[in-house]
Amino acid sequence: MLPPWARAIIGHPIRLVLAAGKTMAAAHVFTSYCFEWGPAAGPSMLPTFDIAGDHIIVDKRYRYGRNIVVGDLVHYRIPIFQRAEGIKRVIGMPGDYVLVGSPDAYPQKMMQVPQGHCWIVGDNLELSRDSRMFGPVPLALIKGKVIARHLPWSTRQVFRNGLVDPEDDHDDKN
Repeated sequence: MLPPWARAIIGHPIRLVLAAGKTMAAAHVFTSYCFEWGPAAGPSMLPTFDIAGDHIIVDKRYRYGRNIVVGDLVHYRIPIFQRAEGIKRVIGMPGDYVLVGSPDAYPQKMMQVPQGHCWIVGDNLELSRDSRMFGPVPLALIKGKVIARHLPWSTRQVFRNGLVDPEDDHDDKN
């Protein structure tokens, strides 16, 4: 004899299929338009992310570059590699002037970031393939803003803008 819950599932397969379909649709909407989580590995973002890989949370409300500012960490589709994705720091938005090559290159060359694009670089400049290699990234390739590291648990943190000093309280109490 089957328990009542098992009889309900077996007796109503259409209900089961509909419930599974609703769950999958909700998960798709959540990961497409709200938040996404996954690994971030590689040497280009040392010391922000470990080379072996940290797990991060990406806020999809910032996709297509919406409300992204200089200093933010972004998850993006790499323009020169199909289906490849990366995480880098934004250092230039449309209209900003940025250094095109490495800081120690001579002669140093500047360029203005074109409209609809941003300039991104890795925190580890020596081991990063970024805008210095493939140029400005279209804002349409921005998949979201990295807002937190949730694994490993011992190093979990919420990311703030990398250009704002967290110790700076902006209160003049002199």
